[in-house]
Amino acid sequence: MYTKVLSATTVINDSVKNSAGEDLGKIEDVMLDVDNGRISYAVLSFGGFLGVGDKLFAIPWSALDLNTEEKCFYLNVNKKQLENAPGFDKNDWPNMADPEWRRSVHDYYNVTPYQN
Repeated sequence: MYTKVLSATTVINDSVKNSAGEDLGKIEDVMLDVDNGRISYAVLSFGGFLGVGDKLFAIPWSALDLNTEEKCFYLNVNKKQLENAPGFDKNDWPNMADPEWRRSVHDYYNVTPYQN
């Protein structure tokens, strides 16, 4: 069995669904932890109409599961949970290197941050 290795451009615009099959949005970007050689977050857009009014969410990479058959990712939250998640505007990104912010996001999605 081989580990999946994908280019960042391959996952950009991939859809994200929950286990109920509800569409939760699409991956807009991938955030890299360059110092540790890891993917930290997928930036998910959700809401709005035709890209206008979308709210962005940093989803810890470990909270996503790849479904190669459907060519999408799964996130274990319902739409209401995502609507209430800590998000941000496309013109006002958080400091994703801030340890307190990082802890709060991982806690929200109930995943353990990777160790530096």
